[in-house]
Amino acid sequence: MADDDVPVTRPLVRPRRLRRTPGLRNLVAETSLEARQLVLPLFVREGIDEPVAISSMPGVVQHSRDTLLKAVAEAADLGLGGVMLFGIPEAKDPTGSGAIDPGGILNLAITDVVGEVGDALTVMSDLCLDEFTDHGHCGVLTPDGRVDNDATLELYAEMARAQAHAGVDAVGPSGMMDGQVRVVREALDAASHAEVAVIAYSAKYASAFFGPFREAVDSSLVGDRKTYQQDPRNGREGVREALLDVEEGADVVMVKPALGYLDVVAAVRAAVDVPVAAYNVSGEYAMVEAAAAQGWIDREAAILESLTSIRRAGADVVLTYWAAEAARLLRR
Repeated sequence: MADDDVPVTRPLVRPRRLRRTPGLRNLVAETSLEARQLVLPLFVREGIDEPVAISSMPGVVQHSRDTLLKAVAEAADLGLGGVMLFGIPEAKDPTGSGAIDPGGILNLAITDVVGEVGDALTVMSDLCLDEFTDHGHCGVLTPDGRVDNDATLELYAEMARAQAHAGVDAVGPSGMMDGQVRVVREALDAASHAEVAVIAYSAKYASAFFGPFREAVDSSLVGDRKTYQQDPRNGREGVREALLDVEEGADVVMVKPALGYLDVVAAVRAAVDVPVAAYNVSGEYAMVEAAAAQGWIDREAAILESLTSIRRAGADVVLTYWAAEAARLLRR
């Protein structure tokens, strides 16, 4: 047999070598999950003195203004990246006037929180009318019941100025109105609030996983938001919306929900050059909590795996109701 006919013996490839110990696994881990990458959504309700439990979201509450301060102080101590504030007013009306009122619950809460944590925590606020309207839609309605895009934008501009005046670091326009980022950015700049960032809910889908959130904000909605939130069947549309928002001045773009839309998170990450956020929504939270309560899954492992999967898909920032608990677990 000629020398060049001798079979070549190749070493057995053993990927398991790098999985053998915790140290090796940590050494070659491709994705990190850190407290600074997590944002905690918080609900503050007008007219209460004690927290109110949200039955469909075990462990999550509607805060009073006082208990909200304790929650944000803890978030800062844990090293979280930020908090996203949602306000729940006592009274609602067709135009959501409480969202613009300087004495409205969300604007007061922003000032409270900024006074408590200063620059130690990024203070973000939801910029949408749905918590404040008596019909529960994200904008004002025409006489025949349709959401009026351009009239809604005028109110978003006012809401942005009110939140910036209250001291917020970043506003989160989430109503999925066409042109909302441009209008909000221009309103902030014209009001000498150019330093306030815009975290755009760019790819927000008409999802069944928002159900528990409606309880959390005492939503008045009857029907759905399919005429302005995105169709879950469309992925490329999410990328197009994100690119439009970047063009209009978004500092961060967001995909919501997260776990059911990891493909969209990855596609958006590949398409834009700004940070990408993803919102691990109420229904995703509730499913894990319900399964864990039945003993069907390891709760803590499922929390960290869920959040890691969102980071692995490309999210730089993850909004999650588990943010504080995940930060504690990561310290172990």
